[in-house]
Amino acid sequence: MPDTSQERLHALDAVRGFALMLGIVFHTTISFVATPNAVPIWIVMDNSRSVWMGVLFHVLHIFRMTTFFVVAGFFAHMSFHKKGMGGFIKDRLKRIGIPLVAGWPILFALIVAASIWGATVMAHGGPLPPPPKYPGFPAFPLTHLWFLYILLLLYAATLIVRSLVAAIDRHGRLRAAADRMVRALVESPFGFTVLAAPIALTFILVPQWLEWTGIMTPDSSLAPNAQAIVGFSTAFGFGWLLHRQTGLLEVWRRRWPFNLALAATFTLASYGITGLMPVLKPAPHNATTAVLAVLYALEIWTWTFAFIGLALRFMANHSPVRRYIADSSYWLYLVHVPLVMALQIAVSQLPWPWFVKFPLVLAVAFPILFASYRLFVRYTFIGAILNGRRESRSNRAARPAQPLEAAS
Repeated sequence: MPDTSQERLHALDAVRGFALMLGIVFHTTISFVATPNAVPIWIVMDNSRSVWMGVLFHVLHIFRMTTFFVVAGFFAHMSFHKKGMGGFIKDRLKRIGIPLVAGWPILFALIVAASIWGATVMAHGGPLPPPPKYPGFPAFPLTHLWFLYILLLLYAATLIVRSLVAAIDRHGRLRAAADRMVRALVESPFGFTVLAAPIALTFILVPQWLEWTGIMTPDSSLAPNAQAIVGFSTAFGFGWLLHRQTGLLEVWRRRWPFNLALAATFTLASYGITGLMPVLKPAPHNATTAVLAVLYALEIWTWTFAFIGLALRFMANHSPVRRYIADSSYWLYLVHVPLVMALQIAVSQLPWPWFVKFPLVLAVAFPILFASYRLFVRYTFIGAILNGRRESRSNRAARPAQPLEAAS
């Protein structure tokens, strides 16, 4: 009999890795997105842009981070019960806290340098725009490392809630009720509507919701915005509870075509209302916005269920290639932004079409990123920090299947 529990872990590790890889693709699209009146949305905008780059940006943004936080919650619960409270806290501070504190100054300096270069190119010989003014605390440029900061907040909040539940739920009734709720949400074909309700309501209530960007990225403040708090805490908490019943993943594996069809239907319905061109103005508070908010929330969870279900269906076996990608994805995502920005700037003024330059940036970036992982991370103390272990150069054969633990 195959070890189905192990197969599920292989698939979810692949989900985590590919979600981070899609983040690199996502950031690469931004300079190629066609916008109304050519409004810039990035430090450099290419001279060849396309509405289809906006579609790719939009679709990836719908589900990528929610999927990541579901899997993060799942693996966090697994790690907590494997290591205990003290071991879990130590491990998270090492693998999440250290990369955030040590990596941010270096990456921020490189991003600033790339931004200055980009501003110079976009000025076309004219005066540079003034640097942005600091708006005051709690504003802080977390950059793309915001997800590490949010993870640390979620870990802390989850441990507090768990301790309170353990103290008052002596007989396990609350936990049993939570298990029944999770089972009902997963087994029902339309359980995703319940998960979508909190973020849909948040979209409707916030005064400055941008439908095109969905959940506002919490990358510029130490106080996360309401959309990020609701959206990502729901995903993380659901993933945490889901690990208590890993057999439920089989439902997503079987139902991936259904969820994918729903995700595509909801997304096409949204585009039928807004059109393909990005809408960069806050949505007015009216019935149309409420419909778009509900559709976007449904898209988040159906895309997430479909993406995870696809992995469970087609990536459940051990694959040395996918495992290498999963191992390297954390490092690649941490360091990719300055490199991608530099490559976007380098090609921005070339007289080539976007469908040549976009894949070219990716074709140059990924080999450099993978080479940096191989040379500077996989066999060094950095790899031990990020992945919880240092690979041995003398044992480069594929490791046998073993319980996996994601960095997140």
